[in-house]
Amino acid sequence: MRSSIRAVIVLILAAALLMLFLYNVDLRGVAREIMHAQLEWLALSLLTMLINLSIRSWRWQYLLEPLGRPSFGSSFRATAVGFAASTVLPARAGEVIRPYFLSRQENMSATGAFATIILERVLDMITVLVLLAGYVIFLAPATTAANRTAFEAVKWAGGTAALGALVLLVVLFLLAGNPARLAEALTRLERYLPSKLAGMLARVAEKFATGLGAVRKPGRLLVALALSFPLWLSIGAGIWAVAVAFHLAVPFVGSFLVIALLVVGVAVPTPGAVGGFHEAFRFAATTFFGAPDAAAVGAAIVLHLFTVGPTLLLGLLFAAHEGLNLSGMRTLANQADTEGTV
Repeated sequence: MRSSIRAVIVLILAAALLMLFLYNVDLRGVAREIMHAQLEWLALSLLTMLINLSIRSWRWQYLLEPLGRPSFGSSFRATAVGFAASTVLPARAGEVIRPYFLSRQENMSATGAFATIILERVLDMITVLVLLAGYVIFLAPATTAANRTAFEAVKWAGGTAALGALVLLVVLFLLAGNPARLAEALTRLERYLPSKLAGMLARVAEKFATGLGAVRKPGRLLVALALSFPLWLSIGAGIWAVAVAFHLAVPFVGSFLVIALLVVGVAVPTPGAVGGFHEAFRFAATTFFGAPDAAAVGAAIVLHLFTVGPTLLLGLLFAAHEGLNLSGMRTLANQADTEGTV
């Protein structure tokens, strides 16, 4: 019952965002814009999506090393399956399916692997904020002054998010300090909780803290952060290429601002970020770069298709190879949601 109610809420939210996205839009004009987009730039954008997936898998493989030595192939397949699951299932289910899928291929704790995904998100946030700060401080063109209120709001939100990312990184560092000691401390909960539950919490916490192994070594963490920059620069290149294909006046560095707004849009827990992604791109292109509405809507539709399409196809292919269909993904997500870990 709870999952059904959540699904209804998610569908209503996605529908509302799509209505906002398409409100008062000339759909024939959008179709014309898509038909006249420059194919060579669209091909470049599509290529960057595969590059993004490869770099993301490589970085994850590096973060996973304290838990074992997974192959690049296993990391790549699990990453594709996870993103595919997030495309077709609500509430970003792929984030929990991804470590579970990896644990089926490698002798590795899914709980520890899930901890590395949280660390990934922190690194992603820091990288996006650094790129946004560089654009805002040094590179913001006069066009952003067209809507100074919105621009100031973006700067304020970016600063707040940066503070949150640093706090979370400190928390992860403290958790990673001594996994065994953390587990020992949690076993003392037996005074207040059933011993079985307290023991389970202790084991989960120890596995989770072990998965944060990269945090305990600053050098390793810096390498992982360094790998995050080519990842997000490639993502920016894909956004910029679509903008060029649709003749939008978005410079390459302007894609850093678009990325920051897209991160907010995809945070809305609809399947495949439908609605949130589209409206975030349209808002960024029209508000900060003066893009015509029809061209911005067309570019948003194509960019979203390129963002989810390749990983969806690859992920479903890899999942099917392991005997995992859509129903199996949903079951796996529910299992992870119920148990929290393995």
